[in-house]
Amino acid sequence: MLQFITNTKAKTPVVDQVLGVIEGGCRWVQIRMKDASDEEIKKVVEAIKPKCIETGTFLLLNDRVELAKELNVGGVHLGKEDMPASKARMILGAAAVIGVTANTFADVAAVSNLDIDYYGIGPYADTETKENLAPVLGLDGIRKICYEMEEKQILIPHVAVGGITPDDVLPLLEAGVNGVAVSGAIAHSDDIVKATKRFLDLLPKTTE
Repeated sequence: MLQFITNTKAKTPVVDQVLGVIEGGCRWVQIRMKDASDEEIKKVVEAIKPKCIETGTFLLLNDRVELAKELNVGGVHLGKEDMPASKARMILGAAAVIGVTANTFADVAAVSNLDIDYYGIGPYADTETKENLAPVLGLDGIRKICYEMEEKQILIPHVAVGGITPDDVLPLLEAGVNGVAVSGAIAHSDDIVKATKRFLDLLPKTTE
């Protein structure tokens, strides 16, 4: 399971980032443009949506719940300071995918009874993608949260996020995550298609 998170700090424009990862085989994309206007995000979605539909690529927006509904994308990813997942579910309906950020097991437990579809657990490492970064978890921190989720039988899928490189994928899978969410390691690469394929080659084929 590979989620690509768009990166506005990369030299490659967001639309070209998305088209590149789709060509590379990624089928799960989060549009994250924190400082962009709704109109700017609309233009990106309009440019990439035909390719997403053609290839069966699942498209999420970061945070913008009302815009996600307007643009009829697959769902949203919500940070800890964003709209509560319960409210987002009421707005988007039962079919939408809703992901939430978790930095601690307490974050996981707090929403485990809500109708959410996955957790983004992190940050795994330092990342320039996100400002006001929560404390870095590292491999031990990710492993601890995964272990506690298993102990409490919280079976919601969970992906690691934050500064992940190809070398980190196998250790993170062994630590207990179901996949990885990647931004900079792909968006900043010289060949986005090749970088995407490299990550996918490291992940179980059944969970891409």
